[in-house]
Amino acid sequence: MNAIVYTRYGTPDELVLREVPTPEPGDGEVRVRVRAASLNAADWHLLTADIPLVRLQSGLLRPRRRILGMDVAGVVDAVGKGITTCRPGDEVFGDVWGAGGGALAQYVCVPAACLAPAPRGLTLEQAAAVPLAGATALQALRRAAPAKGDHVLVQGAAGGVGTFAVQIAKALGARVTAVCSARNADQAGELGADRVVDYAITDVTAEGERYDVILGVNGYHPIRAYRRMLAPGGRYLMVGGGGRQMLEALALGRLLSLGGDRSLGFVTAKTGPEDLAELTRLIGEGSVRPVIDRTFPLAEAAEAMRHLGGGHARGKVVVAVE
Repeated sequence: MNAIVYTRYGTPDELVLREVPTPEPGDGEVRVRVRAASLNAADWHLLTADIPLVRLQSGLLRPRRRILGMDVAGVVDAVGKGITTCRPGDEVFGDVWGAGGGALAQYVCVPAACLAPAPRGLTLEQAAAVPLAGATALQALRRAAPAKGDHVLVQGAAGGVGTFAVQIAKALGARVTAVCSARNADQAGELGADRVVDYAITDVTAEGERYDVILGVNGYHPIRAYRRMLAPGGRYLMVGGGGRQMLEALALGRLLSLGGDRSLGFVTAKTGPEDLAELTRLIGEGSVRPVIDRTFPLAEAAEAMRHLGGGHARGKVVVAVE
């Protein structure tokens, strides 16, 4: 089979199309013929090792996992022993990184628990855009638990997680302020944002507005600035962003939460069957839809990663395998 392989950390130029052995499903595993995969910020971090923690987890000098790709959608091609939840021919989607990743390939073998039936009404390219970004937004809002009418700020509302966060927050009955660039303002409004702030013109941390929930998805502001923006009982959660933002959330979040009624922390999503089922429900009722910026063929995966790394993708970047 063909797959996109990398053997050392670096730029998207390290991604090469190669022929590799087709995997065989083991007991409890499913082999998926991949139709589409979507890229996430985590794929960029794993490629570039721009966050030191990557090397500690994925290989100090060279990556242990040679095929990137977390989000997958495709058709079940073969099943191992003990599989009763799906059969060859079923259309499925899921987040496969916890099982070793490898979605940027023609086939991938993963435990059946990583997968769910693809949402009706979506193409497989659209379905591939859902799992990790959708689950990250869902878990963050589940943890923040905004009440109906609460004011939610989504900092970085135009990317993969941000587009889902705006929609899910609105589905929960929240009042949503979206922060993004001017070119993405219309999109944020169409997704349900009650107010859109152009970060190039307005410093949202200096407005004096107070929020019940702040999701720091992308675009750096100091964590202390976010704390000042919280209403009494407010919650700030970092759900993306760069290394500096991550370190501040890890090092200062708990400290700044002490002695008050405002909490600051972070969310590291781990997609499970319950999240996929809930996202499928929201998609089915029309509350949520994936936003795709661009679709690239598998042979142009390096260019797709370069586009993602530029930081200005509107929604998800998808790689069409077939």
